[in-house]
Amino acid sequence: MEPASDWLLSFSRPCGIPLRVLVRVYGFWVNAAISTSRLARTFGEQTAVDSVDLEVSAGEIYGFLGPNGAGKSTFVKMLCTLLRPSSGTAMVAGYDIATDATEVRLRIGVALQDAALDPKLTGRELLRLQGRIYGLSHRQATMRIESLSGLLEMAAIDNRVATYSGGMKRRLDLAAALIHSPQVVFLDEPTTGLDPESRAKVWDEIQRINAVDGVTVFLTTQYLDEAERLAHRVGIINAGRLVIEGTPDHLKREVGSEVINVRVRQGTEHAIAAVRDLPGVDDVQVMGDEIVVSVTAGSTTLAPVAVALDGCGADVVDLRLHAPTLDDVFFAATGGRFDEVGR
Repeated sequence: MEPASDWLLSFSRPCGIPLRVLVRVYGFWVNAAISTSRLARTFGEQTAVDSVDLEVSAGEIYGFLGPNGAGKSTFVKMLCTLLRPSSGTAMVAGYDIATDATEVRLRIGVALQDAALDPKLTGRELLRLQGRIYGLSHRQATMRIESLSGLLEMAAIDNRVATYSGGMKRRLDLAAALIHSPQVVFLDEPTTGLDPESRAKVWDEIQRINAVDGVTVFLTTQYLDEAERLAHRVGIINAGRLVIEGTPDHLKREVGSEVINVRVRQGTEHAIAAVRDLPGVDDVQVMGDEIVVSVTAGSTTLAPVAVALDGCGADVVDLRLHAPTLDDVFFAATGGRFDEVGR
């Protein structure tokens, strides 16, 4: 009889149901693909990753969000066995990253920000070489290259890598990370600098390997729309600490059903006092010249907020209503805007 985890994995592929949902519904236990306990990394007196506890289920796409300098890349390099932790422990694909690094490497695929590609090889030669390193036969490597054709520029696959555009190199690097059919894939900001077409191809491939092959994907990104599009759950890291995690929808609901952004030149305290106790206002936070008003029903609360601000003596520059975003989640958790921290 197949183990419960194998049966669930094979069952989840054709029906498209994420494995974590099947685990919850049927009550079976499946080991975490990634698990960390108080994982930390310091460089001299600087703490890059600060005692992070995290668990990613098998078959899950986990989006790891954070601004520049938050600790995302350092965290990924530890999980990929490229950096040893200063303290704490981590398990990847069932093996300890410190004591079983070789076993971890055999079961993971990694595409970091800087693609390490030999410019003298053709795309096909590079992928076959990567496949051979992982023990694939010539025939197996050929089949895997064909299965990854949606990600690659097949018309240029026999051209030297030196002739590839930046987007083509990024997608070739991702294909190299997937050639050996890994259990867990680490993608460190895989679409940074890509044009919209290349970005869409990378997104499609990430969703395909997860839904069809059951691959666990750990995705770091600065793009909030990328996390919302791809991730089953997201974790937000800031200054080395995991500050909040959950499904994108759940985290946005925690902020409020809708958000009113108010920009003021002066009189911030008067503006806050004017709107804080209005019916329908759930929360009010401020950063610099921006006030974030979380409301239950924006369509009915916007007008009273505008009237209150008009009569409070504050100099209001802009007033906007929108549905909560992950940027609002980041603001609620850290007090800063996603694109304004760490730059």
